[in-house]
Amino acid sequence: MSHAILDLVEQVMSSPWLYLALFALAMLDGFFPIVPAETAVITAGVFAATGETNLALVMAVSALGAFAGDHISYLIGNKSAGRLRDKKAFVWARDALAERGGLVLVVARYIPGGRTATTLTMGAVRHPLRSFTFFDAIAAGSWAVYSGLIGFFGGMAFENDPIKGLLLGLGIALSITAVVEIVRWVRKRRATKASAERLPADTSL
Repeated sequence: MSHAILDLVEQVMSSPWLYLALFALAMLDGFFPIVPAETAVITAGVFAATGETNLALVMAVSALGAFAGDHISYLIGNKSAGRLRDKKAFVWARDALAERGGLVLVVARYIPGGRTATTLTMGAVRHPLRSFTFFDAIAAGSWAVYSGLIGFFGGMAFENDPIKGLLLGLGIALSITAVVEIVRWVRKRRATKASAERLPADTSL
């Protein structure tokens, strides 16, 4: 069974259509977050270690696809501002944007669901397109390099067993995501606690 799966994956990785598929998946992931774009980029990175794919090209087309998808999401947010205002994710992204500016777009690219909420919000609040494009270029490029390299080093570690390399790459990506989420949760909890502790002093004035 595992050999059949490996053969199928190798056929996909050696297909001349692979790079177009990576571009399309990364683009769709910008406004349709259930698309497994990151998994696809990591997988292509794994097979770059065996020479089946070109790592630089994998990262380039993935970055371009993500960049295009984020701009589509921005336009959707721009046209749908009224319907988004009460959404929980919209409120979170709006508050984060007010606090950190365009840098939140770079951070959100590594938070599940955060990237779409942020790009939609930036469109809905009419964040300057030039600023959005600048920070999105950083976000999309760093995400593509990160995903590609995680797969590549996983493939290098298990050069003769790409499936193990893929599992290692996905495991690293999930671990990093979990750490980011835990840190974000701890910081939010501390901020809430600090705000609650200041409340009695504020109300006594």
